[in-house]
Amino acid sequence: MTEKKNSGWLLLAASLPGQKAGAARVRLWRALKDAGAANLRDGVTVIPATPTTRKHLEEIARDIHANGGSSWTFEVANQSPTIEKKLQRLFDRSELYHGLAPEIARLRREMATFDEAEAHSRLREIEQNLGAIVDLDFFPGAQRTRSIDSLEKLRSSIGARFSPEEPSVSVGTVQRRNPRDFQAALWATRKRLWVDRAASAWLIKRFVDPRARFQWLSRPADCPDDAHGFDFDGAEFTHVEDLVTFEVLRTAFGLRDDLGLDGLGRLVHYLDVGGSKPVAEAAGLEAVLAGLRDSCADDDALLEAVTPVLDALYQHFAHSKAR
Repeated sequence: MTEKKNSGWLLLAASLPGQKAGAARVRLWRALKDAGAANLRDGVTVIPATPTTRKHLEEIARDIHANGGSSWTFEVANQSPTIEKKLQRLFDRSELYHGLAPEIARLRREMATFDEAEAHSRLREIEQNLGAIVDLDFFPGAQRTRSIDSLEKLRSSIGARFSPEEPSVSVGTVQRRNPRDFQAALWATRKRLWVDRAASAWLIKRFVDPRARFQWLSRPADCPDDAHGFDFDGAEFTHVEDLVTFEVLRTAFGLRDDLGLDGLGRLVHYLDVGGSKPVAEAAGLEAVLAGLRDSCADDDALLEAVTPVLDALYQHFAHSKAR
């Protein structure tokens, strides 16, 4: 493992009373494992000092004290290069990264047997597993880079199979637009709506152009000159930097200060381009959309059918903080 510069170490020394040792010790072990700490000896663990790890140890210490135990947290400065190297070896995540390789290879082999929803669901499982490893990889090296690259290649393969004309990422900023210039307009995107396109069409209808008309394109090149294209390469509204089309439309039309759209934006972004932080509602929306797409006669019917679903999710996210 390549030696990395570290900001010091945190040591936790803990003990629990005998009568509560069973369940409390198991909970302590799990909490330390989830935080990414390494065991030095019985009752003593070490972890790199960061704001996040400090917070984790504070929470663990509170739980120890609540169970009648005692704990001491010590901050230790960087040691000699030889000791630093030994300590860093305790946090080598190579085996965890190696464990992901068969999952990635299996999905690549079996991708042709899945429908789009199942393939993306399997991909997100791997993304979540990788994200969990990355969160605990305090001294990242080449293995993390290789794992991320392998996952990106897998994502590209899935996109090429199920969405061959999925827009590429463009560089630049999102230009602000006036909704008054987009009323009773014709909007166009690729047919066979999926998450980003369906949510973008819903957003246009609900917040930008209530009298919007839509044309579903077999090819982006078929987009009429008088239509506002979205979610394809060369479209008026499409992916920019790390924003998916739904987020670009929100930014363009000044819809950023809306809790409901914030939640939907996180959901659409996660389902469209992934991410290490899962969104609880993702699997449900994807399953509903897959079922509707299979049962609806065309994209007009699909948009009509998915609208109340997105309306309900919007209300759910809009009031989630109050709940």
